[in-house]
Amino acid sequence: MEETLTCKNTKLLSEVERRSGTKVSRCFQCHKCSTGCPVAPDMDYMSSQVMRLIILGQEEELLKSKAIWLCASCEACTTRCPMDIDITGVMDVLRMMAIERKVAEPDARSKEFNKAFLTSVRWHGRVFEAGMMAIYKLRSKDFFTDMDKVPKMLSKRKLALWPHFSRVAGEIRKVFKRAEEEEKKR
Repeated sequence: MEETLTCKNTKLLSEVERRSGTKVSRCFQCHKCSTGCPVAPDMDYMSSQVMRLIILGQEEELLKSKAIWLCASCEACTTRCPMDIDITGVMDVLRMMAIERKVAEPDARSKEFNKAFLTSVRWHGRVFEAGMMAIYKLRSKDFFTDMDKVPKMLSKRKLALWPHFSRVAGEIRKVFKRAEEEEKKR
């Protein structure tokens, strides 16, 4: 007997497409996004599976998944997508939806990491890793995990002690302000 998969919740697909500004429904499951993802081995659902779950209307499963919080927003998936689906933008929307709906994410530290990352980008126009990690460590109270990596990163000049501000930092702050205003309208 053949089993048919049908979309049970078209509201999810419509909301994700509207909020992300991208047509998730164009995904034809080529899996190029998943094969290029550097964090796919740690995810419970690869990015192609996330796209499929959206199409199938599996909101609860998606918003409780580890995948939406582990996404590094590196845009490797988006770059590889032959259908020009902004997968990174979709993951951002799913995280926002999980927060709005007060769905407990699998690892609360992921939420704190996401907040620290966005705070750093807002202040500097780009991520300042040392500052971002300081914010994250204070918020998560996870002071010593990975601290052994800092000297090696410093010696290889992979971690700056002072922030580098983007030339468009002021414009980026305006984007954050507009996003906050839009969120208040919802």
